[in-house]
Amino acid sequence: MIRFVLADLKRLWAGSVVIVLLVALAVALGVGVSLQERALRLGSARAAEKFDVIVGAPGSETQLVLSAVFLQPAALPLMPGEVLAELNDDPRVEWAAPVGFGDFHAGYPIVGTTTTLIEGTAGGFSQGGMFRTEGEAVVGSAVPLQPGEAVVPTHGQVEQGGHEHEGIRYRVSGRLNPTGTPWDRAILVPIQAVWHVHDMGLEPDQDHDHDHAGPDAAHEDEEAHEHHGMDADAPLDEDWHRGALPGLPAILVKPRTIADAYRLRQDYRTDGRTLAVFPGEVLTGLYATLGDARQVLAVIAAGTQLLVAAALLMVTVIHVGQRRRQIGALRAFGAPRAAVFGIVWLELSVLVGLGILLGYGGGYLAASLLSRAFAMQRGFSLPVGFTPEDGAMLAILVAVAALLAALPAWLAYRQSPAAALRN
Repeated sequence: MIRFVLADLKRLWAGSVVIVLLVALAVALGVGVSLQERALRLGSARAAEKFDVIVGAPGSETQLVLSAVFLQPAALPLMPGEVLAELNDDPRVEWAAPVGFGDFHAGYPIVGTTTTLIEGTAGGFSQGGMFRTEGEAVVGSAVPLQPGEAVVPTHGQVEQGGHEHEGIRYRVSGRLNPTGTPWDRAILVPIQAVWHVHDMGLEPDQDHDHDHAGPDAAHEDEEAHEHHGMDADAPLDEDWHRGALPGLPAILVKPRTIADAYRLRQDYRTDGRTLAVFPGEVLTGLYATLGDARQVLAVIAAGTQLLVAAALLMVTVIHVGQRRRQIGALRAFGAPRAAVFGIVWLELSVLVGLGILLGYGGGYLAASLLSRAFAMQRGFSLPVGFTPEDGAMLAILVAVAALLAALPAWLAYRQSPAAALRN
């Protein structure tokens, strides 16, 4: 029987190829949508897992997370600078680090931050080491710069009308190990340098005594407030956050315990000045939106598969009708009804089964290519892989295909050899 089926498929190879391709494309659509949505959820969750609490100004929680974790450019509102000092003095906080955005180099975001954040979230250096002066920078593993090379910051992206900061250059001091997060595409510089480049330098500590009045005191205050831009060779001041700071777009906070994290989130959501969020909580809302989109695409994919199944049934029924004489001849030469049923059922099952397997492979390939392109553009990997749920769906598809193949086989089974030869 198998030899007969293979010979028959070889003789009708053009129609067989069309059937396999139709099934493969319909299945690949559904599989690709499922794998891509799952990969996006897993990849984004892994990218955010190192950031426990994010504090920013009141506004959009989603945009705060997208900017602080995924480094998506946006004009975030600024919170008072003293919030950073409060967090650093809070016994519930292990460390708190500001982040500043706005500048780019060759499309890579330049992020102002502190050595504390790099040491607390990065996995060490593959080359060089930490920045020690305002003119040094640390690059992520996906940034094509080597230690010693120069970084020329532009305010905004050049293709969107950004412009270079005149006379400002950073020198790469080190390259970080890969982390699988968007920060692999970041260029990290001291936050003080970002403020000085944008004429937002540190103000003197307002806790100092300024009661002495007179022309000399006024002159001293004027000199203290004067900004001369970034001093590339200026060593970093470990106590800089004790002064009056400029406004901050976001602060990344590492609580000491889970309970502390919930208390900090509550306290900094109700003070009217700030908004504190758990990145995972915000991403859950985004996943719900992704899930809705996935359901719509899944319905479209299911509709496509039903149309393909209906078309295949119609084609195979017509095909069986056209082969009435051949089936009648087989019966006349002594082939039992079960053998005829088996031949027709096996032919269609082989074609649909092969299409399903190719569809799974095509869906996996499409999702992998999309994930790779996304990772190159956004900086964090999207893990594409099958789960037991996909295996169960494969078994269901194969079972349904076997049942559908039984219909034309049943028609051939019922066909009378005398009537078939007479027509």
